[in-house]
Order: sequence, then structure tokens, then C-alpha cells
Amino acid sequence: MSAIIKSHGFTNEVLEWKAWLDVIDLNAASEDQLKVLAESHPKASTSDYYLFLGHQPDILRQRSAAFNAIMYAPGGMSRAERELGAMVVSRINGCVYCASVHAQRFEQMAKRNDTVQQVFDDPYSAGIDAREQAISTFSAALTDAPDAVDAVAIKALKDVGLTDLEILDLVHSVAIFAWANRLMLNLGEPVFPSAV
Repeated sequence: MSAIIKSHGFTNEVLEWKAWLDVIDLNAASEDQLKVLAESHPKASTSDYYLFLGHQPDILRQRSAAFNAIMYAPGGMSRAERELGAMVVSRINGCVYCASVHAQRFEQMAKRNDTVQQVFDDPYSAGIDAREQAISTFSAALTDAPDAVDAVAIKALKDVGLTDLEILDLVHSVAIFAWANRLMLNLGEPVFPSAV
């Protein structure tokens, strides 16, 4: 991992997340709950997030399918750029946990953390080049005022070289984090390494 970044309460450190509500007791879990946990994520059976969402296996199954298709599908926008969109949304929404996870993923994909520092400092102007800045600006606009995003905002993305498919990928990435951030922010809290 690259250098630890801490800015405005955000960090690229590995954080835990603690649910405020009861999570599934694996010893009392239904067959379907155990199955959806196994399907969802390699660490789902030890994550409060998945252990809470697993109370509704069908919803968790749909959430995981949508998330994986949006963030990991081949083609279209690069993984690093999808992670940038997710990180900007999470920073603006105040989701410290999600911003941390997607900062780490961005660093892994891009092999650098300069943009992470910029997003944590000011998500509205982050990016090391015109393309990253356009992605950040669009992600911020779609987060703050989705009803105000129009053809002009789309043209700004096209002007820096994004294709139609890449734009669709970016919109999907921003949209799913509008949802994901609200789940994380309203069902629990991040746990920092010093508190573990």
C-alpha cells in the first residue's frame, strides 16, 4: 500500500465497519442466508455490512449482482476511473468507509495516490489531467444536483474523450454509490485502525 493519506476526516487506510443493528448469527442463519453470503464477497461472513444486509437474502443478491456488474464489467470505462467516480461520490456524501475502500481500489488500479489526496482535499476539482477532472466534476454534479445534469455536462465528458459506454459506466458508478453510501451511513459507522 502507498502512503497513508488523511484529510478532512477521510483516509485511504483499511477501515472496518460496525453495524448499529443486529447482524446475522451464522450459527442460526438460514441456508439461503449462508448461500447469499458465500455468493456476495469472500469476506462477507465476517463483515457486519454483509451480515446485516443478509437478513434479506434476495435484496443482497440483487445488490451484489448490480454492484459487481457496474464496478467490474469488462469494456467501457477503466476500473480506476469507475473507482474515481465512486470515491468522489463517497467523499461528497460523507461516507468515510466507502471513500477509504474506493481510494484503495483506485490506488491499486492507477498505481498512484495523487488523485486520492486531491479528492479528499476537494472532490470538486480533483484530477491530475483534464479527463480525471471532468470525471470528478461530473460525479460531483450528479451527486449534488442530479436534476441539473444535462447535455452540456455530457458534452464536457465527450470533450475529454469519454465514449458513450464510458459515460454510461460513470453514471452507473455514481448512481450505485448514492445508494451504497446511504446504506453505510445510516446503518453503522466506520471503525478506524486505532479503535480496532
